[in-house]
Amino acid sequence: MTRRARELRRNSSDAEQRLWSVLRASGFAHAKFRRQAPIGRYIVDFVSFEHRLIVEVDGGHHQQSDQVVHDTNRTRWLESQGFQVVRFWNNEVLTEYEAVQDAILQAIENRCNYRPFVRRSPSP
Repeated sequence: MTRRARELRRNSSDAEQRLWSVLRASGFAHAKFRRQAPIGRYIVDFVSFEHRLIVEVDGGHHQQSDQVVHDTNRTRWLESQGFQVVRFWNNEVLTEYEAVQDAILQAIENRCNYRPFVRRSPSP
């Protein structure tokens, strides 16, 4: 899995490279992102483990019906692990760059305010 992640990092799309240049910059919403990171049996494009936030950048092949099913199952599993998954098309990252950044910042802010429900035992 690690070898495949390295290969994906070397062969990233223009959109992934552009987004990575911002996400890796120190101070982007005080969030540390990793790229092409293995999580379970999947490799995600970008992840902030601290915020449990995954950012995916999808090319045209993600519109094919078999890929849509795969992506849906993948997203459900990642969400079941406590991650929020946000997706953008390649062309969105390249042409609507500021809107993509704003959406990621909003997701980070929402995750900062997110507190998972923890059932506590009643006090004795």
